[in-house]
Amino acid sequence: MNKLDTKTRIAILNMLVEGSSMRSISRITGVSINTVTKLLEDAGKACAAFHDTTVVNVSAKDVQCDEIWSFRYSKEKNVASAKAVPEGAGDVWTWTAIDRDSKMILAFEIGDRSAETAREFMFNLASRLANRVQLTTDGHGAYLKAVGDAFAADVEYAMLVKLYGEPAGAKGHERKYSPAECTGAKKEPIFGKPDPSRISTSHVERQNLSMRMGMRRFTRLTNGFSKKLENHLHMLSIYFVHYNFVRMHKSLRMTPAMAAGVTGKLHDMAWMVEVIDAAAPAPKPRGPYKKKGL
Repeated sequence: MNKLDTKTRIAILNMLVEGSSMRSISRITGVSINTVTKLLEDAGKACAAFHDTTVVNVSAKDVQCDEIWSFRYSKEKNVASAKAVPEGAGDVWTWTAIDRDSKMILAFEIGDRSAETAREFMFNLASRLANRVQLTTDGHGAYLKAVGDAFAADVEYAMLVKLYGEPAGAKGHERKYSPAECTGAKKEPIFGKPDPSRISTSHVERQNLSMRMGMRRFTRLTNGFSKKLENHLHMLSIYFVHYNFVRMHKSLRMTPAMAAGVTGKLHDMAWMVEVIDAAAPAPKPRGPYKKKGL
């Protein structure tokens, strides 16, 4: 089976994590859209498996969690009236947990904004930590039971509840382009004895902004949204492995994985291609060669 050369695959992966659309990548590289899609699928599966097996037993002090909205096929409010709606269409939420000091993405979950997804996300996070941490989330009610079940109260947990109001001067059609304005915030300790000075979600919110700017699927008011949920998951897996292990953090001057002690090496995109190749199934043996007529 023919396979793209390493240089072309590196170029495609670089464009994916820098926010290029799959169609534009196809045009720039001269590779068919089906080939770009196949690489996205293979890379996504390999990166998801790598994250699951590598980001474990991480020592951290402060962990922040948040959710970021996107949608698949159509927005939730339009699903009922959309034609030929596939299963899973509508709002998609990505839940992320970041180590405040190393800036490493420790865990992520993709789903709705329900208590069930919150529970899966928190159990995922708890399984990757090596020690007791201070955890801060926003005021989303689904976190309360999820954190208690996953950590069994073995955590310093607080909520940062933000208060919002109408943006100043936004009227009429301008309103939809202006998000609600934060007018204040309340720090609410939940479990343990969280340090009030460390109750914050600023770092994870800044990371969510990087996600929205770095992945075409999260860009607002465009047609670059995900058409397939599977491809949405693949892109996120690629993004997080690249962010943790390849992308140099400007203020840390190293990758988040290096800062967290998960790896001692600075990796590059050629390494990501090696990760993909290592996860690829072994080629099936071919049958014995037979000459025609025998």
